Amino acid sequence: MNPQTKIAVVTGAGSGIGRAVALALAGAGWSVALAGRRVAPLEETAQEAGGETMCVPADVSLPADVNTLFAAVRERYGRLDLLFNNAGTFGPRGVPVEDIRYEEWRSVVDVNVTGSFLCAQAAFRQMKEQDPQGGRIINNGSISAHAPRPNSIAYTTTKHAMTGLTKSLSLDGRPYRIACGQIDIGNAATDMTERMQAGILQANGELMAEPVMDVRDVARTVLHMAELPLEANVQFATVLATTMPYVGRG
Repeated sequence: MNPQTKIAVVTGAGSGIGRAVALALAGAGWSVALAGRRVAPLEETAQEAGGETMCVPADVSLPADVNTLFAAVRERYGRLDLLFNNAGTFGPRGVPVEDIRYEEWRSVVDVNVTGSFLCAQAAFRQMKEQDPQGGRIINNGSISAHAPRPNSIAYTTTKHAMTGLTKSLSLDGRPYRIACGQIDIGNAATDMTERMQAGILQANGELMAEPVMDVRDVARTVLHMAELPLEANVQFATVLATTMPYVGRG
């Protein structure tokens, strides 16, 4: 492998934003470790990407799986230049606060917060120890890191937590050339956002179809963030469908 090749880990790489970002990175010459819970979608991403990829089944909410993922990357490539911390779940949809079950709350927190932390921690260790030192972590936030949708308390809470994770990683990574940024995405066209175009609950109680954008536009933004020199960092980027109800939401 070319020693100049950059190495990336993409979580949630089997579909949606994760797959689009993995394809963009591979197309730009990166070697990409594809992580996700199901092998078949990861293999589909790898086949579409071509280039140098590896598939590592992993549930990011489980410390043992995360350790196995990053050990496999270290063994194969010897270093890590980028983590795209993307794996996440919406959790219960349209459920009022008082009706959310503890198990539903925990499932969202375990993936979105604990999983993101575990992956960031493992990447941070690798980037700190390797020579040359350093790397970049990009966290997938959301418009919901700024403004909630109705009946989305679990998802919204975890995405606000992602912002705190990003800021702390940015601060703690300074001595080790570890940069951390966050991309907040609004209405990228994926399987998870099909309901946007059919009609989704608004703050005034009405149902309204919302515009979406091409997920490849998100991937291009992540690629730009990833390929900056470590002396430069996009701390926060917001990429959204231009006319979606975000500014003025509610």
